[in-house]
Parts: sequence; C-alpha cells; structure tokens
Amino acid sequence: MDYTTILFEVTDGICTITINRPDKLNALNKTVFDELDNAMDRVYADDSIKGVIITGQGTKAFVAGADISEFLSVPEEKGAQLADRGQQVFFKIEDCPKPVIAAVNGFALGGGCELAMACHLRIASNNARFGQPEVNLGLIPGYGGTQRLTALIGKGKAMELMLTGAMIGADQALNLGLVNEVTTPEELIEKTTSMLKVIMSKSPVAVAKAIKAVNAFNHTRGGFAEETRLFGEAFRSEDMKEGTAAFLEKRAANFPGK
Repeated sequence: MDYTTILFEVTDGICTITINRPDKLNALNKTVFDELDNAMDRVYADDSIKGVIITGQGTKAFVAGADISEFLSVPEEKGAQLADRGQQVFFKIEDCPKPVIAAVNGFALGGGCELAMACHLRIASNNARFGQPEVNLGLIPGYGGTQRLTALIGKGKAMELMLTGAMIGADQALNLGLVNEVTTPEELIEKTTSMLKVIMSKSPVAVAKAIKAVNAFNHTRGGFAEETRLFGEAFRSEDMKEGTAAFLEKRAANFPGK
C-alpha cells in the first residue's frame, strides 16, 4: 500500500508510524484508519520489527481528533459501524505482541487521545494536551475512550473529563497516570526511543505475554461493544447534528436535547 496519510519508517528494529496530516492537525479519517490498519499488519508480519513508536507530524498535534467534516458524509444509521471500525484498528494496536509507545507531541483530543491510550505506553511533550471533548458534539467517545480512560485514571476523573469535555495538560496527565513520562518537544522522540530500547532488550516472549496478560484485565470487551452501540444512538440524534454543525461553523452549540 502506498500511504498518503501516514509515514512508515523502520530503523534498527524500531518502526515509527507518523500520522501525516499536519494541515488538519493529523485528524483521523477513513484513509488514516485504513493505512494504520495496514501498517499494523506489517508490524505483526515483520520479524525484524521489535517495537513501534506512533506519533504525529509537526509540532502542534499528535492527533487533534476525528475529522468531523467526514462525519457529514456518513449516514446516521452507520454511526455504530464508524465506531466499530476505529475500535478494531485500535485493538490491533493494543493487542500487538511488540511494544507500542505513543510519542504525544501536541494535541491528543477525542480520537487522538483514544489512539494514544490504545498504545501500551505514552510519553508526552510538555506542550501536549489531552481530552475527550465529544460531548461538545453531541457524541461520546467511540474508539474505546470510555473504557481505556476509565481503566487508566479511574471512574471519577474519567467521568469528569468526558462529561465536561475539559482539556488537561501533560503534567496533569502524568499525575493522573494517563502518561508515563513528560519531556520537552525536542527530546520526545529520543526519550521514547530510549524507553522502547530498554523494553526491546528484554525477552520478546516475556514482553508479549506480559502485554497479553495485562490486556486481559479488561478484555471481556463488553464495555467496548456497549460504547459502539451508544455512539451509534448518539450519532442519530438531533444533538449530534447541531453539535457538529456548530463545530464546523465555529459557534456555540444550542442543543435541543433529543
């Protein structure tokens, strides 16, 4: 596959996947998901790849969220399928037997936060910002955010962030346990590579089994299926139509509550 929205590079056993839509703040669209899916298939199949870094192009954003403009072309009855597609790609990242670290280099909002949380570890630059602001669009997180954020930072704080749509900085994300380390933008890739090399120096068998065992903690995945269903319901709502229109028109939403 010839990629148009991501970069795929392998150096010294480390695969770096870069979401490459800086003019759109690296927003996720169908093509990004297709290419990310293909890239992860290559990671699984290539024995020379021992670890993965996922990051965003440029200095402003890791991934600023889903491409909201694309939502307008999705029939309202297809909302659950949209969420399920994203979840399946992110499961492929989460279930990867090779360590995957997110190098969060700016905004990680909505789907971007969900992408970072699907990775095994997260290292953030000090200008990174995290949030699940879907409530502002009349939606809920649909790519696993309700489940992974709760698992990482606890129900109370996860509920607060999802219900208020608030954005938090890198230091608060570190204190909450959302990220593992905070560094400068200049040192982000170096720090991420250093941590990945430490993991890569350990037994690949043990690392793969540890990843699988930890993931089993919440892998009944019933909650993910419920998230998909509820996202589909929200996607058909009048609130969603108003929320996305307000976002694209850069105005405050006036939700009808139905």
